[in-house]
Amino acid sequence: MPFNKIKLNIAGSTYTINSMDSEEHVLSIARTLDQDMRTVLDQTSSASVTAAAVICAMTYLDKLEKSSKGADNMRLQIKQYLEEANKARYEAEKVKVELEKLKVDLQYLKSQRGNNE
Repeated sequence: MPFNKIKLNIAGSTYTINSMDSEEHVLSIARTLDQDMRTVLDQTSSASVTAAAVICAMTYLDKLEKSSKGADNMRLQIKQYLEEANKARYEAEKVKVELEKLKVDLQYLKSQRGNNE
């Protein structure tokens, strides 16, 4: 897959990057970063662009870590649900087999009773 050469403007600086992602996707991320950095810069007049970038990076990493933990937890729950579903399916199959056996036994008993009358 070829690289896309994309020009970005973030916090007043221009960057040209190469990305395998679509230009629309990269520009969307760059807009978010630009907005977030400008918010930090507007809220803290003494903050430098570098400080704003570090604050944004910390915020993004925090969100990433929390999302990863949430996804791991969901995967574990899904695994547990699948195990429970498999156990229930196995138990249902055992009951089904037992039911069929009882039906055969009942049919046999009915036929024996008819023969005795």
